[in-house]
Amino acid sequence: MGLQRLIVPSGSIVNKRKFPIILAIAAFWTIADFFVFLVQLSSGTFQFKYDDINSDTYKAILLREANVLIVSLLIGFLLVSVLPRFFRHASPAVNLIMKTLILIIAGLIMSFLIYMTYEVIIGHRTFVESIKRFYHNTFHAEWIIPKMVEWSILYVITQLAIEINEKYSPGAFFDIIIGKYLKPREEERIIVFIDLRNSTPIAEKLGKEYFEFIRDFIFCISAGVMEHNGRIYQYVGDEIVAWWPHSRINARKAVQALIESRKILNINNDIFKSNYDIVPEYKAGMHTGKVTVGQVGIARKELVMSGDTINTASRIRSACNDLNQKFLVSKEIIELLRMKDWQTESMGEVDLKGKNENIELFALKI
Repeated sequence: MGLQRLIVPSGSIVNKRKFPIILAIAAFWTIADFFVFLVQLSSGTFQFKYDDINSDTYKAILLREANVLIVSLLIGFLLVSVLPRFFRHASPAVNLIMKTLILIIAGLIMSFLIYMTYEVIIGHRTFVESIKRFYHNTFHAEWIIPKMVEWSILYVITQLAIEINEKYSPGAFFDIIIGKYLKPREEERIIVFIDLRNSTPIAEKLGKEYFEFIRDFIFCISAGVMEHNGRIYQYVGDEIVAWWPHSRINARKAVQALIESRKILNINNDIFKSNYDIVPEYKAGMHTGKVTVGQVGIARKELVMSGDTINTASRIRSACNDLNQKFLVSKEIIELLRMKDWQTESMGEVDLKGKNENIELFALKI
């Protein structure tokens, strides 16, 4: 099946958060190129002629790094925004190989621009003569093979860094690096459990395509959560667990995230219908309170939350089926939100599995 690509609003945070990554890639490559260039220049191993008579070395260096920066921005854009969409359904190995090959070609283009601008602006040669010199110095010189190896290593390291960054929710990787949660800490957080409605019949209908469906569904929900500064705690099957720091503003953001996720799903209704003949719906449970956060693992480190708040939020989400509601929240959330009466409906005190006492739940009318 030729799957259509999902649509995310152009102003979405999913798109906005790509720009700092692109800038970071461009800055890193430009700085790395500058230092490598200086080392090669000082050792006399650099192949291009920056020592011609009447040549302005500083101007040549500035011109070179300007070219590197511009092309690095384009490569970063390809790597972060364009290529992932084309290779989204490919294996990690194919992803790595194909992206690296494409980026090596981009590296050759960068070398072409660097050389041509130097020859035309610094060397005052004609365009045709510059092309001939570029061809000779590129494909009849020994520097090209080591340079391609250098590019390959740089690209692979960059792609691995991107994968590691995407492995963790924004901020989580940094928290692990600085050891913020080496000792367990108690924090107040808003916890939201979201999962797919009617997942069992959908899985039976789609068969092996169910995984692709779940991946697209999770993408849409996650985009809505991220749009309102939520952090993804974990994915479990068709379930997404997100959290916000405890505050009235963040409680409202959590509600807005549910609305935003629905909007993004609605934007992609036709695509889901075309790809899977199913339009997904979801249910959510929300609770707030104290959780214990700590770092666990040896070979694979994770930040783990535990406590009654997590369990209660999960039970509230499960109660959506019993009460035939899409969005259920605890009384603590209602008190935090201060929503108007017509925006909520009390479900009364509900006996949640695993809880010693009944708790009052409210349905959100959003």
